[in-house]
Amino acid sequence: MPDVFLYTTPDDPRAAPLLEALRQEYDSRYGSFYDEQGAIAEINRYPAEDFAPPAGNFVLLLRAGETIGGGAFKYYDAHTAELKRVWTRSDLRRQGLARKVLAELEQQARKQGYSRLYLTTGFRQPEAVGLYLNHGYKALFDLQADPETYKYLPFEKIISQGSTEGI
Repeated sequence: MPDVFLYTTPDDPRAAPLLEALRQEYDSRYGSFYDEQGAIAEINRYPAEDFAPPAGNFVLLLRAGETIGGGAFKYYDAHTAELKRVWTRSDLRRQGLARKVLAELEQQARKQGYSRLYLTTGFRQPEAVGLYLNHGYKALFDLQADPETYKYLPFEKIISQGSTEGI
C-alpha cells in the first residue's frame, strides 16, 4: 500500500503520534532550554487555526493508516508561509520521507499563493539543517558559526512568483 498524504488539523487524533514524538524529541534535545515547561510550550505555541486554509495547512503522511510523518505551514507575511512541525517517525528516518513531506508542503503552499517559505530549526538538530540545505533552502545565518550562538536557525526558499492577496 503506498504512502498517502492526509490534509487535516493538529486536533485530528491521527496527528497525536506526530505531536507526541515531537514533544519527546524536543525534550530529549533541549529540555527546558527555551522554556521551563519544555517542549509542551513549543508544541502548544500556535493554535490549530493557524494551520488551517486559506492561510495555512497541516498534513500527515500515512502508511497503512499509520502516521509516519507530517508537517505544517502557517501565514508569515503576504508572500511567505512558515513551515512548522516537519517530522518523520524515528525508526523510518533516512528513507526520504522528510523530503516527501517537504515537497508536499512546498507544493501546497505554492497552490495557496505563497512564493516564499521560511522556517527555523533548533541549534541541536544537525539532521534538519542538512535536510533543508540539501532541499534547496538558504541558511539565513552563518553556517561556519557555532549554531548554539543563534539558538534558532532560520532558512528560506523561494518556491514561485505567486502572491497571497486576499489571505
